[in-house]
Amino acid sequence: MILTKTTPYTKEEIQQLREQFDSYIKTVIDVEKRICSAGCDRHFESEKILLDQGSKQEYIWGGGIDLETKTIDGNSFLNIRPTQGNTSNEIQDFVIRKSFEEITKYFFNDIYGE
Repeated sequence: MILTKTTPYTKEEIQQLREQFDSYIKTVIDVEKRICSAGCDRHFESEKILLDQGSKQEYIWGGGIDLETKTIDGNSFLNIRPTQGNTSNEIQDFVIRKSFEEITKYFFNDIYGE
């Protein structure tokens, strides 16, 4: 199940998002508009939802949350963008990475207690 929102996920929604991988939730975030699309099997599925809603490619970044360790990663094929200076699956730009992590914590504040 994919849920795309501009407000934090509820406990019930987080349980639904766990259905795909149990202890891991894939996320795709528009860091400019602060929209999160989560629960996809492949990041491109959530990317398409955000693009269809008017997000710009340059602001869409992928990653996920390991629910057991509460680790946020910025690892996705979506992130490979040589024209933006990102040549890896990982979000390499410190500012974008920090924003991605902060926004993830906002959407999953039930997990992070913030």
